[in-house]
Amino acid sequence: MIVRNWMQTNPIVVTSDTLLSEAKRILTENNLHGLSVVDDGRLRGLITRANCLRAAHFALRTQNPDELNFFSTRLKVKDLMLRNPATVDANDTMEHCLRKGQELGVAQFPVMDGGQVAGMISANEIFSLAAHFLGAWEKRSGVTLAPMELKPGTVGRIADVVEAAGAEVQAIYPISKAEPPAYKEHKEKKVIVRFHAKDVARVVAALEAAGFRVIESVEAIHRPDQAAA
Repeated sequence: MIVRNWMQTNPIVVTSDTLLSEAKRILTENNLHGLSVVDDGRLRGLITRANCLRAAHFALRTQNPDELNFFSTRLKVKDLMLRNPATVDANDTMEHCLRKGQELGVAQFPVMDGGQVAGMISANEIFSLAAHFLGAWEKRSGVTLAPMELKPGTVGRIADVVEAAGAEVQAIYPISKAEPPAYKEHKEKKVIVRFHAKDVARVVAALEAAGFRVIESVEAIHRPDQAAA
């Protein structure tokens, strides 16, 4: 998965001389987490929704006319922006983006392509990616298997058992709770299996009969109006 295929394209940008009150309006109206600050085609900084809200709340809390006037007519993006923000490249992988975000504690990255700001990756895109992985819009059923050491053929065997029980496998995700850098050395992983099936209990019984311990199962809920569609 490449960043350019998940990023916000044609990103809204502001200049460093943009009023902070205007940046706040843009962020709020467009439900954005951050704006790239670009002067003369060059990335200068990043202004976040949190920065704007903190400044606005301070001005409102004081109820001081001078503070309110300063926030509305004089305070500029360059006064609060994060200078030299961390970035990712449009050709980076989403895995790299997620790792970098976790390592730096960053929730949004300007995306660069050929030295220019080409997009933005934020919590919205990460949430969308997670939703796609979990099949949030596909009404999948699923099970989570207890931690196990994954040997060659284990994932294939799980898939075979699930399909033999009458289900259609949609995805299998081995998940480790270990944090980097121990993740690679952590041998035991939970296995999440997502599938379409009329009888989830039958799938659970088949997996347990095959020696896999099921620690949770979820059955997709199909509402009458959705079934009719």
